Amino acid sequence: MKTRAFGPAQTGVSVIGQGTWNIEMADRAEAIKTLQRGIDFGMTHIDTAEMYGSGRAEALTGDAIAGRREQVFLVSKVLPSNASRKGTLAACERSLKHLKTDYLDCYLLHWRGSYELEDTFTAFEELKAAGKIRSWGVSNFDTDDLEEALSVAGKGKIACNQVLYHLRERAIEHAVIPYCEENAIAVVAHSPFGQMASPSPASPGGKVLAEVAKAQGATPRQVELAFLTRKDCVFAIPKASKVTHAEENAGGDLVLTASEIEAIDRAFPRGRAKSLPML
Repeated sequence: MKTRAFGPAQTGVSVIGQGTWNIEMADRAEAIKTLQRGIDFGMTHIDTAEMYGSGRAEALTGDAIAGRREQVFLVSKVLPSNASRKGTLAACERSLKHLKTDYLDCYLLHWRGSYELEDTFTAFEELKAAGKIRSWGVSNFDTDDLEEALSVAGKGKIACNQVLYHLRERAIEHAVIPYCEENAIAVVAHSPFGQMASPSPASPGGKVLAEVAKAQGATPRQVELAFLTRKDCVFAIPKASKVTHAEENAGGDLVLTASEIEAIDRAFPRGRAKSLPML
């Protein structure tokens, strides 16, 4: 697996994004096994949030990483409704308790809310100084929000921006990725396979992915991830609720050729989104 910088603390790359599981429906034992299998494959960036299952996803994650905390890069998020200075401090303490750990590797503002960014960021810095978090960032921020956040925080403070990014939703390539790249902010791509399954093998895009996968000795999903993370500033966090998903998403360090990148680019036009969908 390729090693890239992620804020001041990260050395891992491949990821398991488990926050979107339906905690009421998913089998808890299978979910824990999936996370643990992913860690075995080196997929050590685990993303969750206090919103997911009202803390139950965090508790599940805490059980999954018991005895392996130092092997993972652990991320959680504060809800905008809790993101006052005092509210952020309290929310972080709750998340730490659920996760059964005394620190987070990164803590994010889940999306822009009514509280001033200065209040939230002040709390983040207090948590960092206290050793409760090692870095912090934002989620679902467009360029206007990023510009304001950077003006409040100053350069070098915002570790990442987590946003939707998959082959059918590439709008962030127009402005968000270039802005983050210019300002040394990692882009964490959630839902890299979209809300539905990957393109049908019979579709034009599916055929391109299959051809590239065959040439690379990989799976189409591994090619998708390699394409989305072709820039060093971009990470992808595929969700997986079954062990087979974790195994399918793990696939070494693919380096696509220029012609393969061009073929995928033609098969999946970038388009433009009116707003960034949230997770």
